Amino acid sequence: MSSPRELDHAVVNVGYQMDQAKTSFEDLGFTLTERGYHSLGSINHLMMFGTDYAELIGLPADSQDVATGRADIANAPLGLNGLVFKSDNVDETFAHLQALGMAGDAPKSFTRPVRLADGTKDASFRTVAVRNGVFPGGRVYFCEHGTPELVWRQEWQQHESAVLSINEFVVSSTAHEQEAEKFSRLLNSPISGDSNELGVAFATGQITVMTPNAYSQRYGALASPMGDRSSIFGALVMRTSDLGQIRGIAARLPGQTSTINEKSRVVLRESAFDCVLEYIQ
Repeated sequence: MSSPRELDHAVVNVGYQMDQAKTSFEDLGFTLTERGYHSLGSINHLMMFGTDYAELIGLPADSQDVATGRADIANAPLGLNGLVFKSDNVDETFAHLQALGMAGDAPKSFTRPVRLADGTKDASFRTVAVRNGVFPGGRVYFCEHGTPELVWRQEWQQHESAVLSINEFVVSSTAHEQEAEKFSRLLNSPISGDSNELGVAFATGQITVMTPNAYSQRYGALASPMGDRSSIFGALVMRTSDLGQIRGIAARLPGQTSTINEKSRVVLRESAFDCVLEYIQ
């Protein structure tokens, strides 16, 4: 198999509640970029790391009764619902998806203004997505950055939480073996692990696809509820240079934020947006 794909970013859907989400994730010790306004109608804030990032995506609060063209956001549950990989050429990636029988719509292009000290410039992107339903836990797609210099900037990469990168993306699935196999084919990456917990590597970490029981054992009361869903994007695991920083942040968080505090990891649950965030060092 070829070299593992590089992770681009993970996406948290915040629906029409971007103001609340911005405050919540700043309280978690993240530096957020200014609010972005996509030409497609969505809005976002980014938490930039070394080579990847986490994105809060939503829709303007005053657009709830207006067709936005972003049903993938408006109709999706709140929480972790997007997994995005880098692409040097989304047309070639689209051909790869077609060959796998996973292709959705043809690639699309969009922009968003970025305000810098020397003026406002347009960041440009091209994306192509896996067909809905292939991965029932959420959206999986690929992003080609036309202007990476407008996205990865040092002034946005310093966080109180000392997060450096996304190390693992956890999926809980009632058909975890089949889902791991699809990720393996999508990323040209082998499967590792045991029967209840399977890993598919990307360049700087792995997707872990596990049974609901294994997921519950890992996160206990902090686990996101499966409900009637067959698969969920269950947790984002981030590497920090200082777990002490995370412990300090956790200690000052409001009581509704649940915590696992162990020697080798800290896990927080951001309940308002159904996010399980695990930190390792």
